[in-house]
Amino acid sequence: MELWIPITITAAFLQNLRSTLQKQLKGVMGTTGATFVRFGFGVPFAALYWVLLIWGFDAGVPHLNGRFAVWVVIAAISQILATFLLIHLFSLRNFAVGNAYARTEPVQTALFAFVLFGVQFSLSSMLAILMAVVGLALISVARTGISSQQLMSSNAGKTALIGLGSGTLFALAAIGFQTAARSVGSGDFVIQAATTLLVGIVFQTILMLLFMNREEIIHVIAAWKTSLMVGFVGATATLCWFAAFTLQEAALVKVVAQVEMLFAFGSSVFVFKEAINRPELVGCLLIVSSILCLILID
Repeated sequence: MELWIPITITAAFLQNLRSTLQKQLKGVMGTTGATFVRFGFGVPFAALYWVLLIWGFDAGVPHLNGRFAVWVVIAAISQILATFLLIHLFSLRNFAVGNAYARTEPVQTALFAFVLFGVQFSLSSMLAILMAVVGLALISVARTGISSQQLMSSNAGKTALIGLGSGTLFALAAIGFQTAARSVGSGDFVIQAATTLLVGIVFQTILMLLFMNREEIIHVIAAWKTSLMVGFVGATATLCWFAAFTLQEAALVKVVAQVEMLFAFGSSVFVFKEAINRPELVGCLLIVSSILCLILID
């Protein structure tokens, strides 16, 4: 098994854990504050990882260039906007439709890679991407009573457009961070990832602080214990994401990353004893098949 696969699975597990912790914060602060802790409280851990890696590998400060700066800024802003759009979906009546369209992120990531950098994907890789997207869409609408015909006919609706917009921005963020990480002047992929993480998360923290009011900041500080845990898990997950991005194309990383959906789905079935329906089962099987397609065939 190639190294990027277990790194991606680890990242997906940690991201699922981070999301669970962030949900706890929603009860004591607003959406902006709950989003901010992912970045602001992740800065100390990102800095610690960077220092330990530079010291541990006995490497000098890596060289950064204009290409790195441009793509970090694009990726960081895209990730913040994508997160806000995704959260906004849940306040809309037909959020399931929007969420299904947001799950087109792996396909959009592949399109960005092809259009911007001419990246070519094998037939098995393209099949894996499509299977993952269809599986995610099925799980997203499985409990809503929305048919495939309704899903297709909603593609011009506001909710669907917001979902597509969120997926597009997340895809752009993935390509941006991948390009930035690979442009870091270091021969070690972990240092490339840690450097991108540190610069990106500091920029995102400063940017979000400019738009937060005093009341939101007070709520964030009051919940510092849980926020620190979110920061630690989030920074560690992001380090793993960026490490995987330096080793493999972002679109394929995003396919394996959908194992996060299986982690969350497994919790609902085995922990909360919720029944599974046919569309959900088919969706899970498609996601598993897409991952196996990459591991065993590509």
